[in-house]
Formats: sequence, structure tokens, C-alpha cells
Amino acid sequence: MRVMAQMAMVMNLDKCIGCHTCSVTCKQAWTNRAGTEYVWFNNVETRPGLGYPRGYEDQDEWKGGWERAANGRLRLRAGGRLNKLLNIFSNPKMPSIQDYYEPWTYDYETLLDAPAQKTFPVARPYSLISGKAMNVSWSANWDDDLGGSMEHAVKDPMLKGIEDKVRFEFDQTFMFYLPRICEHCLNPSCAASCPSGAIYKREEDGIVLVDQDRCRGWRMCVTGCPYKKVYFNHKTGKAEKCTFCYPRVEVGIPTVCAETCVGRLRYIGIMLYDADRVLDAASVEDDHDLYEAQRSVFLDPSDPEVQREAERAGIPGDWVEAAKASPVRRLIMDYQVALPLHPEYRTMPMVWYIPPLSPVVDVVAETGHDGEDADNLFAAIDTLRIPVEYLANLFTAGDVRPVDEVLKKLAAMRSYMRDINLGRDPRGEIPAAVGMEEEDMYEMFRLLALAKYDERYVIPTAHGEQAHGLEELATDCAVSGYDTELDDLSGPFGEGSGRGGTTPVAVENFHMLAERQTSDQLVGGGSKSGRVNLLNWDGKGTPEGMFPTRGSGERP
Repeated sequence: MRVMAQMAMVMNLDKCIGCHTCSVTCKQAWTNRAGTEYVWFNNVETRPGLGYPRGYEDQDEWKGGWERAANGRLRLRAGGRLNKLLNIFSNPKMPSIQDYYEPWTYDYETLLDAPAQKTFPVARPYSLISGKAMNVSWSANWDDDLGGSMEHAVKDPMLKGIEDKVRFEFDQTFMFYLPRICEHCLNPSCAASCPSGAIYKREEDGIVLVDQDRCRGWRMCVTGCPYKKVYFNHKTGKAEKCTFCYPRVEVGIPTVCAETCVGRLRYIGIMLYDADRVLDAASVEDDHDLYEAQRSVFLDPSDPEVQREAERAGIPGDWVEAAKASPVRRLIMDYQVALPLHPEYRTMPMVWYIPPLSPVVDVVAETGHDGEDADNLFAAIDTLRIPVEYLANLFTAGDVRPVDEVLKKLAAMRSYMRDINLGRDPRGEIPAAVGMEEEDMYEMFRLLALAKYDERYVIPTAHGEQAHGLEELATDCAVSGYDTELDDLSGPFGEGSGRGGTTPVAVENFHMLAERQTSDQLVGGGSKSGRVNLLNWDGKGTPEGMFPTRGSGERP
């Protein structure tokens, strides 16, 4: 047994309203630089739909992830070292800008400076790449709210084999939102695909990063990632990807996407797993067994033997305690309501999802029956507007049974809690019907519906004794040596990140950052004292300039 810790996330799709706040704040924090106009480390997709980039789930086309060979060993779908050597200067299996979208802006000056005239001026879209006028035909959320269902959603690869069960008439269809970030896999195919060895998995928390110094821009990682969450920066010539906001996580606060999520649907925590069993679990013969195989890799932090091995592996005691309280572990292992996204890619993803149940209540209510009754709900799950088979294609490699069990647990929780909320005696037979105890069902309800901030995010901080490994992460993950002209201007990560402008993330700065991010008081001073960084504001205090002042003549 080789115990390792992995930072993981679970998203409750029943609570996602598709507002894209997570996408916008992530964009502002990480990809607002030149060359990243089309890059979305976090995006929210409408399902059914083609996703972003367009049709990324069609691995027959893009050759992402792993496949099991006849001898039982795993191999990259895109081919091994010889194949990469032959195609290293021309990678044919990679989405083009048309599969992403050509980023654009508008000619706002025409609107602002146009003189008075009979016709209203029009701001034409202009490409951010070529600077020429263009017609907008695709973007990162083109499927939003089934806007192009008859043209695009019918081409969703996940509809293969169940086309007749999905209705695309607007008055009969159903859609849900699927937020996506990098999966920070246990068995990342992007790292295995990189000829330069630039993509690595951090030993202390499992976050997958790109070493910008070693990256040579071969773009094999883009092909290798089946989720297409590695992007190429055409300005710097380097690959970039979601970093799980490691500077924030290291000081115990959640990722930007989780912090700003309006629906509070994201849960972050630590999972302990046996690294020696990952390859065997990813190599099981039947795709339907991959979900349970990955669950078998996770370890119980309350097990004394696991605790001893964790201590021997150098995992701090407070990390083990955080793993015990991890909401991610409770949703995946205890309640078994979270499922991995596309386990058939065999990358062992660590961002899991609770499938949506919302439409089933409406389906029952439309028949004139009680939409919250347990018996009615259980029977209606098989007649969802969106088939259970579609959810199974997303989360369990097509195996309907686990998805059906999860939906029944969610339906049982809804019926059980309604009796309590209406003052009736709770019916113990409802949780028993799905193999749960009453107390466990109530705790699951609290976690999914009422969990507070510190219950949704159980994130242990990095340790001072590990600071040598964390030191100079700015060097490990920063772009350098790519273009002296860019370096002299502002650097790849905005103002102050160019030559001579970087501040190393060293031990002293680590403690300073931790104190600043968790302090009850705001840090003021400087020429920007009146401005507030919303991404770093944790809701404590009332920063000047954020709320209107109450003058003597104003109403309270």
C-alpha cells in the first residue's frame, strides 16, 4: 500500500443554474492574457450538446485518453513514442480554432463616436486573432439553453444508440448544465503524452500542472487529454491548463470557481488513495467495472493501517483529519451519489458529479399524481425526459445501474425530507428502500442542501516543512525564456510578471499570503486602497468602495 493524497471536487448538477459565474471569474483570474482569448479553464456546457471544444467526447476522432490492449496493458489512443516521433512536427489529431471558436470583440468605437443619424450604428465583430471583420458562428457556450438543438445537439456523441429516446421538440425536451474543469486525473494521459515531460502531477496534493520552462509546444498533451482541458497559448508557444487554483488551495481557501459559485454546488476535499492499485483499476477489462474499480482505489482515513501508512508516506496528520471530514469522500464513498465523468477514458478522473434529478418531479406532477411521493418518484425515474441511458453514457461508461441507484437515493431523500418538513412522522422505509439509514439520509440532505462554507470546503493548508518543495512554484509554473520582447513588456501573467517583476513564492511569502487570505481585516494602503479584489475577498468586513456609504441625509 502506497498512500497518497489527492485534491478532489464534486459538483451537484441539480443545483447548477448555468449562470457562468464560475467561468467568468476563472477567466478573469487565469486566462485574461494575450494568447488565451479562446481558453476557458472552466466552462459550463448545456446538455445535450456538443460541448467545448466542439465534439470533444468523440474519441474515435480525437484519440484522447487510454485504451486497453489485448494483453491487458494500457496504451494511449493516440499512439506510443514512435507515433509521436513521426508526428511531432505535425499533430493531425487536435481541435482547430473552428472547433474551439475564433475569439472576437466588437467595434465599440463606432457606437461611441458615431454622429447623430437616421440609422442606428452597428458594432461589427472583429477577430482578436487576425483583427479582421468576421461572422460569429460558434463559441464556448453555443449550446446554451438548447439554442441550437436541432442543428447541433442532435450530433452529441453521447446520444449514440439512444437517439430515439431523446426528444428535441422544445415543448418536450429537457436540458441540464454540466460545469467542467480539468479532472486532475490519477492516471493522466496528458502527462503520458508529453514528449518533454513538462506536465507533472504534484506529489503532495495530486494537482496536475504544466512546467512552462520544459514545455516545447508540441501539443501532444492537447491530443492526449480526452476532456480537451489542455490549451495551447499561441503567443507564448506553451501549453496551459487549469491549476486547481493551487495558490489559493495551499492556504486553505477554495478555487475561484467554487468560491464564486452562485448555486453552491461545488464541494472540495482530500481523498486518500492507494497509488499501487491505480494501474490495475484503470486496466479492468469491462468499461462498466471502471466506476467501482476507481472507488476501490480510495482508502478509509479512519483505518489505523491507512493512518500508519500515511504517516510513513509523509502525509501530515491534519491532512488525514481533513480526509476524514472531506465532503468529497462522503459523497463518493459513504453515500455513493457522486459519479466520475467518462470513466471509460481510463484516466481515473477526480472531478465527480451528482447527476440531476430535477425533471422527474415535474414529470410525475403532470400526470396528476403527487410529485414528491417516494413510490411515484421511483417509478418515474425510468421515464425521465432525458433517458437514464444518457446520464450513464456520461458518468458510468453506459452502465445504467449505478445511475439508477443514485437517482433513487436522491428521490428517496426528497420524499423523506418532505415528510419531516411538513411535520409528519418520518417514514423509515423510504431510506431502507435504497439501502440507507435514516440518520445517513438526513446527513446527506444537510450536506447537499444546507452545508455551510466550512462543510463544503475542507481544505488543509500546505505545511512549512514542505516549503522547500513548494518554494519557487512561480518558476515551476511560469513562462520564461519564450520571448524577450514579451518578457520586457509585462510578462505572461499580467502586469508585474515580466523580467525583474516576479516575487518568488518562498516560505516567508507563503505565511504572509496565508495570513492575508484568512485575515478578518482588509489590507489597505497604496494607490489602489479604494479598490477591492473580489476574488480575494472572503466576505469578511465591509471594504470601502464596495458598499454605498450612509450619509446623514440617506435612508438606512
